Amino acid sequence: MLNRSRLKFALILTLAICAVAVASHESHMKMHSAARANTASANPNEIVIANFSFEPATLTVKAGTTVTWVNHDDEPHTATATDKRFNSKTLDNGDRFSQEFNAPGVYNYYCALHPKMTGKIIVK
Repeated sequence: MLNRSRLKFALILTLAICAVAVASHESHMKMHSAARANTASANPNEIVIANFSFEPATLTVKAGTTVTWVNHDDEPHTATATDKRFNSKTLDNGDRFSQEFNAPGVYNYYCALHPKMTGKIIVK
């Protein structure tokens, strides 16, 4: 009889653990979907940092335009020009960095903390 009650207890415990794991996964997926939905920016001169990428990856602007990067990721990031013409501080979630682009040209940049993250500003 004791073995049967231990088995029943183990089964109930296993089912409870599985239920918690499923609920946690569903909550994480809802949060991740909401974060993706919020990556698009209403400001055409804003670059959103989310999911370890710059969006849009390439932005074309007129000379004299100020571009703003905003970090929507849970990880810190930077916006650093490959030629060092500009460099943000480390941007935590919600932080912003703005840079005015006065001279026509192509400005390549990356995240100094995650160098595979790259982007480009084209100034006409």
